[in-house]
Amino acid sequence: MTLLEAKFELQSPLTHDQLRSLGEFANTYGLRRFQVDESKLQISFEYDASRLRETQVTHVLGHAGIPVLRRLN
Repeated sequence: MTLLEAKFELQSPLTHDQLRSLGEFANTYGLRRFQVDESKLQISFEYDASRLRETQVTHVLGHAGIPVLRRLN
């Protein structure tokens, strides 16, 4: 298992429904955990790179309706 972290800048704060949607994707796609920093409008993900590529993480965000502006790291 190879763990990587991806951090993204959010366009707006996440809603309750968006957070719930992310929780559902974590089990399905192998996202190990995510952390939201509402004060900086950022979200970061730890994921298993042996199961996912960064493009798939970005796809999950789009599918969940997460308003991402850009990747930060």
